[in-house]
Amino acid sequence: MDNLIKENTAKPLQPDQVSAFESSLKSNDTEEKIDIWFYRPIGYQIALFCAKIGMTPNTVTIISIFFGVAAGILFYSQDLWVNVIGMLSLVFANSLDSADGQLARLTNNKSRLGRILDGAAGDFWFISIHIAICLRSMNEGWTALIWIPGVLAGASHVVQSAMADYYRNVHLFFIKGTSGSELDNSRDLQREYNQLTWKNDFGMKLVARFYLNYTKQQEFFSPKLQKLLGLVREKYRNGLPQNLITDFRAQNRPLMKYTNIVQFNTRVLFLFLWLFLDQAWVYFFFDIFILNPILIYMCVNQEKVSGYFYKKISTGTEYGVKNI
Repeated sequence: MDNLIKENTAKPLQPDQVSAFESSLKSNDTEEKIDIWFYRPIGYQIALFCAKIGMTPNTVTIISIFFGVAAGILFYSQDLWVNVIGMLSLVFANSLDSADGQLARLTNNKSRLGRILDGAAGDFWFISIHIAICLRSMNEGWTALIWIPGVLAGASHVVQSAMADYYRNVHLFFIKGTSGSELDNSRDLQREYNQLTWKNDFGMKLVARFYLNYTKQQEFFSPKLQKLLGLVREKYRNGLPQNLITDFRAQNRPLMKYTNIVQFNTRVLFLFLWLFLDQAWVYFFFDIFILNPILIYMCVNQEKVSGYFYKKISTGTEYGVKNI
C-alpha cells in the first residue's frame, strides 16, 4: 500500500519556462480551452510558488476544499454581492485544484492518495453547493421536495465526474502509457485493500474502500472498455505499438470534449448565470436533464470505440506486439 500514501520528495524540475508549463499539463487532447487559457496559467504560478516554499500537492488540495466549501456556504445568501464572493472563491478553489496536479507533475510528487484527495475535493465543493441551494430555495418558498432534485443532481454529478475522469485517464493511458496516466483497476486495488486491517490501518483502509468502490463504479459503466483494457494489458506487456496509439487517439480524441462538458467549467458557468438571475434551483434540473444525456452519449460512444478496437486487436494482425 506504499504507493497509496507515499509522496515523492524530488526537487522541482528546471527546464525553461515554456517547456516547464507544458510539462505541468496532462495532455492537449484532454485539456479544455478555458483551462489552458485561464486555470492552467494561474495554477502554474501557484504551483511554482508552492514548490518554492516546499508545499506538497496534497496540502494544496486540502486548502482547495476549504475555498470550495466556503463558496457553497456563500451561495446560500440571496444577496448577489455575497454570491459573487462565493463565485470568486469557487474559481480560486478550482485554480488550486489545477495547481495541485501541476505541482505533482512538476516536482514528480505523485501518489494515489493525492489522486483520491483530488477527486474527493470536487465532491466536497458540490455537496456544500447543493445543500446551500436547497436551503436557499426553501427560504424562497420551495417545500422540502426541493431536496429530491438536489440529491438526484448530486448523484448525477458524482457519476458524471467519475466517468469523465476515467475516460480521460484511459485516453492518456493509450497515448502516454502508465507513466502519463492515473488509470487504476479494481483487481489491483482489491489486493491492496485486503492487505490492510481495520485494527491497524483504519484510516487508510477506509480511504482504500472508498477508492475501490469509486473504481468499481467506473468499470461497471464501461464493460466493453474493460474487455479492451484486459486484452491490451495481456497482449502488449512491453508497450503499445505506435499504429495502435495513433489510431486510438484519432478515434477517441473527439470524445474528450464531452468529458469536459460534464465536468467543472460548463456546469459552473451555468450555475453562475442562475445565481445572477436569482434562480439557483434551475441548476439541479440542468444537471439532471442536460448533463445526464451528454453523459449517456459519452458512455455509449466510448463503448463503441472500445468494441471496435477490441474486435480489431483480437481478430486481426494489424496491431502486432511491440518490438522489445
